[in-house]
Amino acid sequence: MQLFIRKMSEDFAVQILNWKYQTPYDFYNNELNSDSIKEMLENPYYVVLDHKDRLVGFFCFGNSAKVPIGGQFGAYTDELIDIGIGMKPELTGQGLGFTFFSFILQYIQDNFNDISIR
Repeated sequence: MQLFIRKMSEDFAVQILNWKYQTPYDFYNNELNSDSIKEMLENPYYVVLDHKDRLVGFFCFGNSAKVPIGGQFGAYTDELIDIGIGMKPELTGQGLGFTFFSFILQYIQDNFNDISIR
């Protein structure tokens, strides 16, 4: 699978926010609203596309990738950059996760100097 990275756009954000995962992964479902779109456009969110420019998934890093309740439990005391990922629901469960995440990690290592990710 050949993959490419692009900066998040409003069209991609709307597509992602409309994704619906089946139980037990439905807690990853998002709500399409202006605040969610704004979050994806104003922070370091990127889309992962296939060779036909079809949306495969997305990733973000930094504060946008942190789990909100994690700070209450001391999860964010280290000097690390958090990374969050999401894969299109129709593509999950097909053995693509390793390739998808490895590609994202390599992109971050190649394009952002001196960051240690969690």
